[in-house]
Amino acid sequence: MDSSLRPLLILSFLATQANPVSAARIAEAVDAPRSTTFRLLRGMQALGYVTHLPEEQAYALGIAAREIGQAFGLQAPLARYGRPVLERLVAKVGETAHLAVLHGHETLYIHEQTAPLRAPLVTAKDVRLPAHLTASGRVILAGMGNDQLRALFPPNFAFIRRTGRGPATYGELQEQLSAVRRAGFAREFGEVTEGLTSIAKPVHDRTGRVVASIAVTHAYSLAEPSAADADLQRTLVAALENATRDLSRRLGWVPPGNG
Repeated sequence: MDSSLRPLLILSFLATQANPVSAARIAEAVDAPRSTTFRLLRGMQALGYVTHLPEEQAYALGIAAREIGQAFGLQAPLARYGRPVLERLVAKVGETAHLAVLHGHETLYIHEQTAPLRAPLVTAKDVRLPAHLTASGRVILAGMGNDQLRALFPPNFAFIRRTGRGPATYGELQEQLSAVRRAGFAREFGEVTEGLTSIAKPVHDRTGRVVASIAVTHAYSLAEPSAADADLQRTLVAALENATRDLSRRLGWVPPGNG
């Protein structure tokens, strides 16, 4: 076998594994000597394509590999498929909507559909924001396992804040993501821009993996939540559910029970 292909074989193998695997198992899978495998893994780790978990003496895909895997979401097709979906969503709810993907530990906005009479938001196309602060980012992060999250947010990660709100530690982020999983959607209040709140739901690809999110942003009051606020949230969540299912189907996803 051409030795130049081994890094690609390692990446392909790790992409099929649900959990981190040992170097010995990787060497066996790619039919390479252990010494060669260790050398390749060290080089791939330095470039971010694999990450080493010392507690488990195992390896998993790194951030650089995941960014390549998410490249489809950064290209025109996803924005093209999403544009009519967001147009219908905005027409229905009368608020600005945006389509986003994860880029490392940042939320990258690839399309924004501004509602009539609404000012442009900071979440314009190609803008990047810390994923832990945005509803769009959190709902994607909630679809990841702990190993993937730890690769994105290592122990020395600096959790910045824009408005003094948002998770300041990995533990706080985990608590928020657990709440997102229970609710089925993510919400942030003034963590990106004072006075604005966003609600986001996930977009799935044909394998069921969360690859993007659609969010709606609107103004909110600092007063106690009212029955009208609760009604608006239910309306927006229902509209987002329809929009994300529509876009997910365009990406080949079949909802559970419809296969």
